[in-house]
Amino acid sequence: QVQLVESGGGLVQPGGSLRLSCATSRSIFSTYRMGWYRQAPGKQREMVASISPGGLTTYADSVKGRSTISRDNAKNTVDLQMNSLKAEDTAVYYCRGVSGIANYWGQGTQVTVSS
Repeated sequence: QVQLVESGGGLVQPGGSLRLSCATSRSIFSTYRMGWYRQAPGKQREMVASISPGGLTTYADSVKGRSTISRDNAKNTVDLQMNSLKAEDTAVYYCRGVSGIANYWGQGTQVTVSS
């Protein structure tokens, strides 16, 4: 069974930084496009950043320049470094792995940006 396990969420002050990490199994990591999504209360889930197996990245306009997605092929992890955090970044952040019709989600980790 494929599992994606997120970690690194928490409470941070505006302007602060957080690093989220998603661990998964080797069986999917090397060939799947991995991404971070978020869902704020009352809003639809949205893509934050994604990275292809070859390392090509895509970012939502709302986080571009403030966030960096990276993957460690040795550890089977994909990280999201978020800087200059704003209150509007508050959401549950989900890790996702996609390849063709295969689609896996993690359980999510809460990020709260508040003073």
